[in-house]
Amino acid sequence: MEIATLSEQLIEKIGQTHELYHRLVLVVGQSGSGKTSLLQEVSKQTGFRYINLNLELSRSLLELTERQRILRLPLLIDEIIGQTGDHVVLIDNLEILFEVSLKQDPLRLLQQISRNRTVVATWNGTIAGGYLTYAAPNHPEYRRYPAHDLLAVTLEKKS
Repeated sequence: MEIATLSEQLIEKIGQTHELYHRLVLVVGQSGSGKTSLLQEVSKQTGFRYINLNLELSRSLLELTERQRILRLPLLIDEIIGQTGDHVVLIDNLEILFEVSLKQDPLRLLQQISRNRTVVATWNGTIAGGYLTYAAPNHPEYRRYPAHDLLAVTLEKKS
């Protein structure tokens, strides 16, 4: 599907979030499917802030011990996202949340930060058979969640 059409679809989904408990929209697709381009296009069209979470969060975690990282991660994410008080933020590159040593539940973290603002987050994985997945089943970062209550835009990998 064309980026322009996808951006319209995503902007429409963002408008639907005010009715939800968790104001979270996932942009789901495999690596190379165009998730980053889509978020950047929506940011350009709407003025919503685009955040590279891996970059911002890794800066904040640098000087912390492993235990401090585990304990402070949710607060650090909330600080990064809430810096400007935006009502809608676009989060890309969130692979750091799946790092096994951080002992976090990535989807729950995203849901937690989407209580007071709309969060649009890329998800490097798939939705199939009623489940949202990240990584392959034998991978240490593998996650699988029921997808029935999730608001998502799914992208197919470009050939």
